[in-house]
Amino acid sequence: MDSPVPPRPPEPREPRPRRRDRHGRGMRGPVAPPQVPLAASRAESFRDLVRDSVERLERRWPQLSDVEFVVLDVPGALDDTETVPLGSSVAAGRGQPARIVVYRRPVEIRTKNRDERALLVHEVVVEQVADLLGLSPESVDPRYGQE
Repeated sequence: MDSPVPPRPPEPREPRPRRRDRHGRGMRGPVAPPQVPLAASRAESFRDLVRDSVERLERRWPQLSDVEFVVLDVPGALDDTETVPLGSSVAAGRGQPARIVVYRRPVEIRTKNRDERALLVHEVVVEQVADLLGLSPESVDPRYGQE
């Protein structure tokens, strides 16, 4: 039976919002829960290493609580003759606290694993604290250079 009325063309529909991925298994969740170290970025884990080192030194030097510790990715513009610093320190100024900066990328490039990175971060922090306080690194941390 032929129908004398041709079928209507389908009306264009607005796309529906996607609620699942194209394979129908749901959207992907995080690979690891937030409390697992895999979920921490390299920058966050580096900040944790600096924080651990500072806490270790603050027990011996309480005046470090007034110092601002900062992690930057790379140092600012350098002359061609300068080597890339791993950290820097700035004495307190007008209304500004003393500041110690640790540069993340130069430290990461010079280390192979987390243990080496932790040691180098601690050495950099000790050296910058010693520079800020006008002391030798060995007097800031007696274990400096031994680990």
